[in-house]
Amino acid sequence: MNEFRMLSTSGILGYGYAEESLRIGMSWEPHIIGCDGGSTDPGPYYLGAGKSFCSRLSVKRDLRLMLMAAVAAKIPCIIGTAGGAGGEPHLQDTAALVREIAKEEGLSFKMALIHSEQSADSLVERVNAGLSRPLAKMKPLDEATIRRAERIVGMMGPEPFNRALDNGAQVILAGRSSDPAQWAGPAIRAGMNPAPSWYAGKMLECGAEPSVPKEPDCIFVRVRDDHLICEPPNPIRRSTPLAVANFALHENSSPIHHVEPGGLLDTSACTFTAVSDRAVKVDGMTWTPAEQYTIKLEGVERAGYRAITICGTRDPVLIGQIDSYLETHRDKVATKAASFGVPPSDYQMVVRTYGKDGVMAAWEPQKEITSHELGFVIEVVGRTQDIANAVLAMARTSMLHADFPGRLCKEGNMAFPFSPSDIELGPMFRFSVFHVVAPKDPYEMFPIEYEMV
Repeated sequence: MNEFRMLSTSGILGYGYAEESLRIGMSWEPHIIGCDGGSTDPGPYYLGAGKSFCSRLSVKRDLRLMLMAAVAAKIPCIIGTAGGAGGEPHLQDTAALVREIAKEEGLSFKMALIHSEQSADSLVERVNAGLSRPLAKMKPLDEATIRRAERIVGMMGPEPFNRALDNGAQVILAGRSSDPAQWAGPAIRAGMNPAPSWYAGKMLECGAEPSVPKEPDCIFVRVRDDHLICEPPNPIRRSTPLAVANFALHENSSPIHHVEPGGLLDTSACTFTAVSDRAVKVDGMTWTPAEQYTIKLEGVERAGYRAITICGTRDPVLIGQIDSYLETHRDKVATKAASFGVPPSDYQMVVRTYGKDGVMAAWEPQKEITSHELGFVIEVVGRTQDIANAVLAMARTSMLHADFPGRLCKEGNMAFPFSPSDIELGPMFRFSVFHVVAPKDPYEMFPIEYEMV
């Protein structure tokens, strides 16, 4: 029976995994080892700022163990969406870590860097040629939006990974990529059918998520002619039909139709069968090639500068009238900000009230406050950092000292857990590009650079 074996160490590089899981997984002789390095889940900041949302220490730990295992077993090690968001700074930071680890451990290998950050000029040419279309409720992409963007990445499919493997790379670091692509590509390259290969990628992209109990850890998938077997190496975990089927719903607008670069994975006819008390067989998936190969773009633009403060109260008199208090507070802040030259058009202020509706805001169905204390996160986004800082300082002062009917406390209304109380967060970004473009081929937007490490 044809079989291609893949070991994913975790849902995100830097989230950690048990070394025993890695040891057991490697004893099952995988053909590749890898990890998805990023996600848009943490929001637009990391793409815009060029920073990782995982610490360098934790990423280095995970990466060191993977590289040593891959080199010892003479198999490829593949990292997708390197550095958290897959932009050029993220890719270069990850490459620097790999070189550092290789020097410390005496490792040697051929490394491929697959770039995914797109130049504004190249994207403007594609838009002008009519090769783009919007996703979700976005407006059509235009030159002004492209040039405002801090950074735009393309989401590569499996083909660039396979080209790097064809050219002898043992360690592959990729910029932004479709989460399953780094897994589907090698399996398809090995001769496996696209449908189970893509489905395997869906299982592998988040590590041990298709198992119970859920926690960042390893998952092992065997791809065969018309099905796959999903099993966690860690003996404390089990893949069950429910856990695997549930995870197949992950991050998709449709529970059964998964659009990927180059085609559509249809899972509507899938069956999930326990083949042991900790492994599940999945079959019935189909793959339909797309008429037009497309690449998704993700881009962010700077929306201002942010500052926050955190405080809380357990004053029952204030809690009983918190809505009117916050309304008065907003008016006072606007008046005082205007007095030092900052009009309302230069900033936005949001007060999140935890214990009332801090999570769901206006969507919160529970209207009655039942908590004995409330927590507040006051956020100001200004046209400049100085404006954000100044308005936040006034908001903090007003929140702390403003009077209200029935007030018994004649000092501060709020408890502040930190000093300094005002926290400057720097640039704020928002997603501005969520579109697809049609390339000439799956490779042209993703140049590959090789080096001997």
